[in-house]
Amino acid sequence: MKKVLLGILFVGVASFANAQKSEINEAKKAWNLLAVTSGKTLADHLKVLNGGLAHTDKAIADEKSKIMPEAWSYRALFASRIALVDSVDQNNAKANQKIAEEAIAQAKTLDTKGAEKENIETASVNVENALRNRAIYAYNKKDFAAALDAFNEITVKSPNDTSMYVNAGVTAKELKNYPEVVKNFKKAIDLNYKDAKVLYSEIVGITFDKIKDSVAGLALLKEASAKYPDDSYFIGMETDLYIKKGDIAKSQEMLQKLIAKDPKNAIYQYLMGDTYYKQALEIQTKRNALDVKKTKEFNEMGVKMTKLIDQSVPYYKAALELDPKNVNALENLKIIYLFKDDKVNYEVVNKKLAELKQ
Repeated sequence: MKKVLLGILFVGVASFANAQKSEINEAKKAWNLLAVTSGKTLADHLKVLNGGLAHTDKAIADEKSKIMPEAWSYRALFASRIALVDSVDQNNAKANQKIAEEAIAQAKTLDTKGAEKENIETASVNVENALRNRAIYAYNKKDFAAALDAFNEITVKSPNDTSMYVNAGVTAKELKNYPEVVKNFKKAIDLNYKDAKVLYSEIVGITFDKIKDSVAGLALLKEASAKYPDDSYFIGMETDLYIKKGDIAKSQEMLQKLIAKDPKNAIYQYLMGDTYYKQALEIQTKRNALDVKKTKEFNEMGVKMTKLIDQSVPYYKAALELDPKNVNALENLKIIYLFKDDKVNYEVVNKKLAELKQ
């Protein structure tokens, strides 16, 4: 009698184990069905995916089968695929992404033999692509807040993907969230983004003009100038900064050192001319705003302005000798000769400009 009962018990255990695995087997069948439904509607696709996910719900609810790595790997596959393809219900996509991430983590813990490695990798890629799709979808809909959240989430998961930091920065700019722009662009720069010079230009300008932090702006500007010592934009910005602060001596001191180091650099010559020319323009603006009755002051300012203009000319000429195609130097000289009523030189410069623009 005991033998009969024992035999029945063994049969029961085997049936129970098979019942535990049946949900996983059904999940596998549903996954294989995707090849058939992939060309059909999104609704058909989601129906199969949700059906497969439901089988994994049951599998992980059972004490025995929830320790099977394949229960979690298939759960990750279904949930990550839903997160990837459900472009209609973004909340559902987010919820399934979370399910997938939890399942991936559990599968990695349980899969000590590496049998589910491929499924886990596929699910991980699905999650990453789902996030990217959601970010782009939100950006195109001009839901910049949602797009920024998604891009920032991607940078956490893929901390070395410079393009995602750039995307986050561009999106933050749409939101006028300037600290986020600077943070993301700077991170891309630090990771050696290929167009770092462009990003430096953005964050330097934003830090000065939008965030109004001249200390941080100058630090970024000096960093950019050190990295791109021959770039006229950064050198020009730094000299402009000193001019605006009224520290002309500092601006010219910096340029004199650069000229001494590289006297054949046309950019340095041009920028030195600018230190005088821009002072003249500033005086002109103040002069134009004067009361017409203040003749004496008007004339005195005119003398100062002319003197500064005259000091700029040799440097612009030197720049042109080194680089005959320096359009900025030609444009400034054209204005200067027009102001001084120097028709001969005006025509010479104007002709060169016309030739360059052909």
